[in-house]
Amino acid sequence: MAFKTRFTETFGIEHPIVCGGMNAVGRAELIAAVANAGALGFLSALTHPQPELLEREIKKTFELTDKPFGVNLTMLPTINPVPYEDYIEVIVGSGVKIVETAGNNPAPFMELFRSNGIKVIHKAVTVRHAVKAESLGVDAVSIDGFECAGHPGEDDIGGLVLIPAAADQLTIPVIASGGIADARGFIAALALGADAVNMGTRFVATVESPIHENIKKQIVLNTERSTNIVFRKFRNSARVAKNQISDEIIEIENQAETTFDDIAHLASGARGREQAFTNGEIDGGIWWAGQAQGLISDIPTAGDLINRVITEGEMLIKKRLANFTV
Repeated sequence: MAFKTRFTETFGIEHPIVCGGMNAVGRAELIAAVANAGALGFLSALTHPQPELLEREIKKTFELTDKPFGVNLTMLPTINPVPYEDYIEVIVGSGVKIVETAGNNPAPFMELFRSNGIKVIHKAVTVRHAVKAESLGVDAVSIDGFECAGHPGEDDIGGLVLIPAAADQLTIPVIASGGIADARGFIAALALGADAVNMGTRFVATVESPIHENIKKQIVLNTERSTNIVFRKFRNSARVAKNQISDEIIEIENQAETTFDDIAHLASGARGREQAFTNGEIDGGIWWAGQAQGLISDIPTAGDLINRVITEGEMLIKKRLANFTV
């Protein structure tokens, strides 16, 4: 059985599975492995501190695969200004034909993407933002439920409601994201109206993921309760792994007169990347992880993971779900 959907047809891939852009994780080896297995992966543009370093990573990925892959560009307010236009210039000139945007409205860049034959997927955490993205001309929307790692928004809507609510309102392909780590979530998302699924935390715990083995092993050990929502006080809610640092951030946030300055030293993304992802210090900083940790029990290759999801998805339909028909 092959899972052919509007998403696979639109983006020219074999399987309706996505490894979305993840800062410090979306590098050439992982994304090429995802592509070679027939799914769609995204390099993370802002993993690279200079646009020319992204250009090198794109070239490296092209050397590792001849199948489609994309680049994620997350546009959010930052302490230090990011030269987004320079990153976009690199993407457009690289030959990449798929971009995943997140954060700010991609409208200023849509004409440039379109004129260069680049398809756009926009990440959203609400139906209203997904509808707005469709009106701008994006080719698909990735909708993130409250279970996801990263920024789930402030509405706290889980995927079981958010996915079909988005599918009801959109005419373009929908990618279900948040809490999906195996064939059960994959088949459920398709039943809810999605055309593909995005897995983030699940791909972090793979052989090709470029982070320290300690973090991968900790994800396997963790449960669905092993996350914290930080920055809620500042209306920038973020789901991260539960550890000493994220516990401390919440403790400080809960104090009446605190500001973001009081937690900035703990919340530093650079600290998390260096101490946790690079050095393997579980409590070295905050690091992204979703509730899907509770569904992860091993560290396979990306290819084996994708093949498992597809194969077990076929078995679910043929055996378990078939038992419920009369």
